[in-house]
This record gives sequence, structure tokens and C-alpha cells, in this order.
Amino acid sequence: MRPFLALLFLGALTAGPAPAPASAEYVLAVEFPYYLFPRTLWERELVWLKNTGVRTVEFSIPWNWHQMAAGEYDLTGRTSPRRDVLGFLRLLRRLKLQAWVRPLPPVPGLVNEGWPTGAPPGGAAQRAWLKELDRALGTQTASHGGPIAYVEGRALTIDAGPPPTPVTAISAADAAALERSREAIASAVSLRRGSMLWTGVEDALYPAGWAADSTTLLRQGAVDLGGDERTSLEALRRATALLRNWVALLGALRPVALPKPAAGKLPEGVRAVEFVSPMASAVCLTNRSRRPFHDELRIVDPGSRRTVTIPSVALPAGESLWLPLDVSLGPNALCRECTNFSGDEHMIYATAELISIEFENGILAMEFAAPEAGEAALQLAREPVGPFLAAGRLAAFDWDEKSLRARLPIPAGAGAGHRVRIGIAMEEPETSGFFNDARRLLAGRANAISTTYSSAQVAARSRLRLPEGYTAQSEMISPNQIDYAVSVPADAIHGDWASLALEADGVPLGRAQLQLFRPVTIRMSQSIHLHFGRRTELTPEPPLAPVESKGGSNLDILLRNNSLEIETYHLEASGEGLEFSPPKADISVGPTDERSFSFRVFPKEDATGLLDWRLRVTGGAQADAPMRALVAPRNGTVAWSADLDGDGSPEWVLESRKARAVFSTQDGGRWMEFTWKDSDTNFLPEQGAFAAPGAVEVRAAGDALEFEGKGWKRTVRLVDSALVVEQTTALPPDRLTPEKVGNTSLSVDRASPTRAVYTLK
Repeated sequence: MRPFLALLFLGALTAGPAPAPASAEYVLAVEFPYYLFPRTLWERELVWLKNTGVRTVEFSIPWNWHQMAAGEYDLTGRTSPRRDVLGFLRLLRRLKLQAWVRPLPPVPGLVNEGWPTGAPPGGAAQRAWLKELDRALGTQTASHGGPIAYVEGRALTIDAGPPPTPVTAISAADAAALERSREAIASAVSLRRGSMLWTGVEDALYPAGWAADSTTLLRQGAVDLGGDERTSLEALRRATALLRNWVALLGALRPVALPKPAAGKLPEGVRAVEFVSPMASAVCLTNRSRRPFHDELRIVDPGSRRTVTIPSVALPAGESLWLPLDVSLGPNALCRECTNFSGDEHMIYATAELISIEFENGILAMEFAAPEAGEAALQLAREPVGPFLAAGRLAAFDWDEKSLRARLPIPAGAGAGHRVRIGIAMEEPETSGFFNDARRLLAGRANAISTTYSSAQVAARSRLRLPEGYTAQSEMISPNQIDYAVSVPADAIHGDWASLALEADGVPLGRAQLQLFRPVTIRMSQSIHLHFGRRTELTPEPPLAPVESKGGSNLDILLRNNSLEIETYHLEASGEGLEFSPPKADISVGPTDERSFSFRVFPKEDATGLLDWRLRVTGGAQADAPMRALVAPRNGTVAWSADLDGDGSPEWVLESRKARAVFSTQDGGRWMEFTWKDSDTNFLPEQGAFAAPGAVEVRAAGDALEFEGKGWKRTVRLVDSALVVEQTTALPPDRLTPEKVGNTSLSVDRASPTRAVYTLK
């Protein structure tokens, strides 16, 4: 393969998330109510949002959630991990994400809409709360290098203005989300400002006792607590991809009237709006009908103001495309690196949605969202030297020598967002440099990165540009090859991306977007899950596994080696009240591979309940993973307590060999889960049973739990797989009915108003 052709392939391989240009006029944000999500999952979910293209997160800071007493507040998580809003802001800062803050109620869905009891709006208590926020958030604004870019209202004195209005809220579950997002962008063009706020993206798991409706526990979003998508987020991904580069141009666009179609009008349900500007123009085409649209499209040529026809525009039913027109290939439009193009060179049109244009090492690369195959037409000043790649494969393109126009086929995009990348070699670069198969970086390591240059002279004048906090040592391997040992800070965030660049004499040569990984990730296969209904589950942190009191139990530890080399790890397990066989072991794991290691855990004599232990990893990586073991009798029931959902309030659990029942100390002692352990199947609905307002006192009594509320007492006993509930007053309705799931069935026997028996078998 010729080196120049290799560069073209490399362009498709190293593309990754790019920083969004700043814009004071239009903001796309996703709501992320940190207090409704376990603290241990904040980092994972924020990294995921960033990798989808989101750069701004919106959230309230609930007054009643953070006020412990009049004038006493918790903003650091001392009473609950989910109250650590300052830690949340530090995480946003590390990820270079912006914050859009709501400092005052209402907070829909929360108890009393976020207002503390007895604290009316505008009073002394509110002034004290805002003063506390001013003090805590003053150094967290964007002008101080912090994440807070927008604050709703004028309640705070910190130097952050309100988000641009109008604000269009779009639910991730809305079937018309793509269409609504395009309408919001079109509206912002007309008004020259605005914001798009996506709601319902993540599951919302209410802290115990804090939902406005006491029966509510889980509010389903598009993404569940395990990180899996329930609902397609294609519309959100498409919006973030489009705005990543187009947002800087929205303020210059102006709407113009489209010429009449050849048929007199567009088909029913098909709508087109054209926007023009000196550097880039576009048509927003939406198909609300149930039939695909396939026809030519008449538009106003932005330069000549004459009617021009775009042939063969295809738009599936329910789709919306932002079709580019007269997009300059110079650096003042979408391609900031395109300094090698004259002012007359431009993209005439494309029948797919243009996301980005890049120029590097003589290669013009374009990325599109293409639900259907299409084409792009370029007006150039010279013939491309070729080759042309479409979706990573060599392809033919049309070149008209007289008009100096190129017609490039755009394949239909695959996967979420229909993304596809094409690239054409415009010229043999006089100077070039590129990264050799750079794929990932490990935190806390010196990572080997190899670079190659077009000549020894270019190599000698080159330099490697790194993110802040990174360092590199270079080694000349040959006159035109330099290898670097790139050291990544140990606190780099797993899953985030780092941008590396090569340049010589101030001229960009090559770039690489590399994903960051911790050297090793550790999981425990037998860790229990906290279930919400049949489909949603949460793995508690630290992970917890049952261990039999007599004879012990086997535990499987999964080690994933995130490096590109074989690594050998030394494992050592230890914990008070526990013995491990073997206590130490060595295990080798292949590059980017995962391997399981098993050992047996034996409780020492008289050890019972929850016991903490640690797995220390040395050798190929350094890690110290906290774990927990639940010592349970083989033929009896154990009562135990732990904060399983990370809200600062412990749950109580009855556990036998066959079944597990979980209860809250809030919401009237809500029964949260009843699980058949062999199949890990929960038979309670997402909101549990017996929910009622108020907290209760809970205490263990042998193999039973005793609940005491206002005017009533309840005893719950688990015997084998039968849960017996008895109360001094009539039991609340539970709405449970007998059912069978797989080979397991639930029977319900409410023999009297005060007694009920629920049996799994």
C-alpha cells in the first residue's frame, strides 16, 4: 500500500470525538439530576454523555435535599454521597463539561418541589440558601476555569449568565424527537439564539422518601442503571453531531423562501426550509409522512440567487436532514484546518447531512449522517490526485475537467446515527506526519506512540502537542520515525478521550483522538444486584457476594487487561473474619482481553453478616478493589443492612438460600424486591409494594425484621422461600397477583387483612 493511501485509511481510523466550538447563542444540554443517580455511576454516565457529543449538562440544586436544618447545608456528601454537588462540579471540570444550574425550586418530582418545609419563597431562609450557593459556587464558574456556564434566573451573584432563550425541552422518549430537534435549530436560526434541553435520558432513582409521590421509586429514562439503552437515542446523537461544528455558523444563517417544486408543491408531510450565509448554507428537510420521499429538490443558490436543482434527494419516512449548500472549504466555515483551499472552492451540495470537514496531510475528509446513499458535489480549483475512500473502501468518483467539479458517492451510513466517512486525496503533501496505529492510552502509564514523517527534515522540525498534564519522552528510531513515551496522569478518567497532534513550523501534520483506560478493570461475577422490577438492576458498590457459613463459597474475579501487551498480575485477597484459598495467585491476561480467576472464601468461626475484604493487584497494574462478603447460613435466614442504592439511607435485607427480600427504612418501609436467587428474577414491580409516606424504624429479630411506624407494627419473616408479613393494623394494598416466570412461580395468600404470605417455588 502506498504511504499516501495509508494516510487516507488512517484518517478514518483515528477519528474520534472533537471539541465543540464555543457559542454564546445556542446551547444543547442534557438534564442530569445528580441527586437521582448513584454517586458511583456519575463518572461512567458523564463520560458516556460526553462521548455522544454532549458538552453541557443541566441540573437543579434542590434546596430541601441539601438543607439539613435551618442554616445548615450539606454540599460535600457528608450525609449522603448523592449530596456531593461540589464533587459533581469537580468531575464536570475534569471532563471539560459545562454546567447549566437551577439554584431555586421548583424541582418537579421531588418532595415539596424542592422547597424546605416552612421556608416560603423570598424569605430570610431563601436568602441564606442563596448566600451559601454564592459562596460555594463563586469559583466554579467558567471565568474561573470551572464548569458553571449558565445559571437560570437572577438569584445568584456569581458571574454566569442565563442560558439563551427560548429553551426547547425534548424528551428522549418522544417518537418525534428528531423532527422537534431540527425545528428547534431552525427556530434558533430565525431568532439568532436559543437552547435545546434533552430530558428523560437517564433513569431517575429517587433517594428513599424523596419522591413527591411516595409510590414512585424509579422513573425510567432512555438509558437504564446498567448503562443499556431502552429507547433509541439516535435523535440526540444526530443533534449533537450536527451542532458540534454547525453551531458556530447558526448566527450568520438567514431564512430564504424556497422556489416552487416542479410538481407545484412538496408531498403532504414533507417540509423544507432553506438558510443561507456567506460561508455555509443549508436546507432543513423533514419528512413527517409515512412514505419515503425521493425526488429532486429546488433551492436558491446562495451565491447567484438563482434557482438550482439538487437531484435524487432521498428521505425515509420520519427522517429529517440538514443538507449542506455552498459550504466554503476555507477555514472560516466548517473546516478550520482548510488553509490550502481558495475562496472559490466549496461543497456545492450534498444529499446527506454534513457533520464535519477536515483537511490533513493533503486529504479532505468529510463525515455525514446518511440514512440513504447519496452524493456530494465539490467545486474545486484543481483535480484531486486520488484515491477516494468511502466508508473505508476504495471507490470511484466523477471528475469534470471543464467545470472542475467532483461528484463523490456517499454510502448509506451504518449503526446509530447513520454515520459514514468519506475522504479524497487532494494533493501530495510536501510535508506530512502521522501516528502509526495509535489506538488507546492507559492512565498512570508511559504509553508507546510511534510517529512517521515524510522526510528527515520534517521529523527534525516536528513536535508533539499533548493535553495539559501529559508529558512525553522522544526517541529517534530512524531519520523519519520518532517514537514517544507519552505519560498520562494517573487520575485520567476511564473512557474519556485525549487529543494528540503533530505539527512542524506551526503547520498541522496529523492528529489522533485516543481513548483513555485504566490499566486493569476488576469485576466480581457473583455480585448481587438490587432489582427494580423485572428489567432494571443496580450493582451495589462495593460489590457484595453471599458466602456460606459452612464450607465457604467460590468467587470468580474477572480481570480485564486494557493494555496492548500481555500482562501478569499478582492477586492478594485479605479481610478480617475471612480466609481465602489460595490467598495469593498470579494470572496472565492477553492484550485487551479478560480472564477469570476463581478462589474459595471461608468464613472464620462465628463470623456472620457483612464482612469487608480487599483484592490487591500488583505486577502488571496497581489496584486495590474493596469487596464485601455476606456470610449466610446454608439452611436458615440472615437479616442484614447496607446502603445498596447509594442514597445515604440503608436498606434492610432478609436472605435465605433460595430467596432475597429487600426493604427500605423510608416510604413506610417499602418492600423493594423479592428475588428468586437461582434465576436472579425479581417478582415485585419497579415501585415495589407497601409504599406509604414517612420513615419507619427497622430492627432485626433473628430471621425476621420488625418495622414500626406511626400507630402500627409489622413483622416480616423469610422462611426458605416464603415471606410472611403480619401487621397490627390492616396491611396496605400490594397489587401483587400470582404469576409464573420461567420455572418459578409466585403465590399470594392474604388470609386476613393483617396477614399475608408470599411464596416463591
